[in-house]
Amino acid sequence: MKKTSRESPDMEEIYRTYERIVYQFLYLRTHDPQWSQDLLQETFLRAVTSISRYDGSCKLSVWLCQIAKHVLWQELRKKKRTETMELDDSLPDLVTLDTEQQVLWHEDRMELYRAIHGLSEQEREVVLYRITGELSFREIGEILGKSENWARTVFYRAKLKLREELE
Repeated sequence: MKKTSRESPDMEEIYRTYERIVYQFLYLRTHDPQWSQDLLQETFLRAVTSISRYDGSCKLSVWLCQIAKHVLWQELRKKKRTETMELDDSLPDLVTLDTEQQVLWHEDRMELYRAIHGLSEQEREVVLYRITGELSFREIGEILGKSENWARTVFYRAKLKLREELE
């Protein structure tokens, strides 16, 4: 069947284009590769069924990340989860460190993530995208529907708060 300009966009092309950014968005919240992949599939399933409602008022990546956020919230409510999972599965193997170094490294990391958890939701999102997602400020702004300068400012202020908290 030939497409006309009035038909819905090609979802396969949309999936290929935005799969990585939506997966990263989900992974930063779950820290679980398999769960993130499952949520990614549910996100695109919902996008397929509601693509006719996409009005172009925001970037498609922002729209998809909003769907992903709602899918995640629904799953969290369903599973009654209140905290994200540990990051241990996603971190490099620590075999090269001795036991004492591993314990200290783990404690430092937990202290940092506790401090990050104490930030506002926007600050937390920006910081996590920046430090674990390795995204640029432009990409962070795009995901959150804000400007690159907004993302830089939020990150800088959050970084100051974290320094204060950790000192």
